[in-house]
Amino acid sequence: MTLSRRPEGTARALLLAAAVTVSAEAVGFVILAVLGLVAPSADPVGVGVGIGVFLLIYGAGQAWAAWRVVRGDAWARSPLIVTQLIQLLLAWNLRKPDERTGDTRLIAALLAVSAVVVLACLLAPPVTRALSEDHRV
Repeated sequence: MTLSRRPEGTARALLLAAAVTVSAEAVGFVILAVLGLVAPSADPVGVGVGIGVFLLIYGAGQAWAAWRVVRGDAWARSPLIVTQLIQLLLAWNLRKPDERTGDTRLIAALLAVSAVVVLACLLAPPVTRALSEDHRV
C-alpha cells in the first residue's frame, strides 16, 4: 500500500464537499436497501432482496471511497466518478413520469444535481493536482 498525503487548501475543501455529498447519496441508497430488504416490493421476492443487497453494497462502497479520497487516496476518485456518471444516466431515465413509477422528477433532479456537484469537485484542477503522483499537473 502506498503512502498518501492528505490534500490541503482548496483541494481539501473540494474533496470534503464531494465527500459530504456522496455520503448523503450513500445514506439514501442504504435507506432504500433497508426498505427493500424489509419489505421487498418486487414480484419475485428474490429480486427485491437482490436489489436491496446491491444498493447496500453500492452505498457502503460510495461512502468508503469518499472517506478514502478525502484522506488522499487517488485511486478512490475513479469509482466515485463512475458512480456519479451512472447517477446522471439514472437521472436522465427518471426525468419523465410514468404510470408504473409515478412522478420521479424530484428524484431525478436530486440525483443529477448531486452528481454534477461531485463531478465538479472531483475533476477540479486543484484536486487533480493534489491527487496526482506527478505534482506538476
